[in-house]
Amino acid sequence: MSGPPRVRSMNIAAEPEPRSILGPTENKEPQKLATKALKKHEKPQQQPAEAKDKRVKALQVTVSNAVKCSIKLASIVKQQEAAVTGRNLSMNRSWSSDASSSDSSQSRPSSSGRRPRPRKQCAVKVEKVESGGCLEAKKRCAWVTPNTDSSYAAFHDEEWGIPVHDDMKLFELLSLSGALAELTWPVILHKRCIFREVFSDFDPIAVSKLNEKKIASSGSPASFLLSELKLRGIIENARQVCKVIDEFGSFQKYIWSFVNHKPIVSQFRYPRQVPVKTPKAEFISKDLVRRGFRSVGPTVIYSFMQVAGLTNDHLTTCFRFQDCISGCRGEGKVEKTKLEDVIDLGLARAIND
Repeated sequence: MSGPPRVRSMNIAAEPEPRSILGPTENKEPQKLATKALKKHEKPQQQPAEAKDKRVKALQVTVSNAVKCSIKLASIVKQQEAAVTGRNLSMNRSWSSDASSSDSSQSRPSSSGRRPRPRKQCAVKVEKVESGGCLEAKKRCAWVTPNTDSSYAAFHDEEWGIPVHDDMKLFELLSLSGALAELTWPVILHKRCIFREVFSDFDPIAVSKLNEKKIASSGSPASFLLSELKLRGIIENARQVCKVIDEFGSFQKYIWSFVNHKPIVSQFRYPRQVPVKTPKAEFISKDLVRRGFRSVGPTVIYSFMQVAGLTNDHLTTCFRFQDCISGCRGEGKVEKTKLEDVIDLGLARAIND
């Protein structure tokens, strides 16, 4: 071989560094799967902790808001109370100043020599508090309510249950009790002036002389009050009252003899105990019908007995109950009927029975 031996360059002669031998792919894949599994396991552990933190923060926010609201409400209430107390104090001061000024004005004489008029003090009257036309301070019967008409309440307080011994008054109450078949007491009381004008203040002698056709004719004042049958009945009853007066001396002697000239005290506590009619009313009704009276059924007669004071049907809780009893006692001696009249009445009742 010719020539010197060839020498390799250092670059060429230097052997490359050995590369790291990569393992098979199967070794890498299990590592990736393991990391993914760990991440999955870590996430559920982290999520509940974050949720709890959020809930705690939300609760803290709501609690703080509630506390702020309560503080604001307390401050508002305090402000309102302070305002109310300030107003009351100012009003009290004004009242005290007015009172002091009035006292001073009363004590000091005026320059003109006239004494100043004292100011009227506004006071609440408890005794006469009206509601619906009737008084509420006193306890009355159950049929008198706060909504009762004022005339009806006055009728209860002043007339109903008071013993009546005047013939004209008794005839009036008998006629008005008969009108209850078509009207009510409030309506009758409102038209009472017309009744008295048409029937000559219920003078039995004057009413007995009235012309039935003129009274009951259409367009007359009486035709607007009651039906023709009731109007004719009042005139006929006036004639029978005149006959009773001729027989017994007065109508009140005849009527009061049925109760022995003393009012019947019922002593009812409840409205349901008050009857519509009684055996006594039925007995009086029969005797009146026998004598020729009209529209005098037991119900009408019992209403007449109540209003004329023959029976005291005020409830025991009503203030008029004792008033009617004391009024009967204050009248003194009751006028007695003649012996002949009593005998005639006894015979008539025995024949009727």
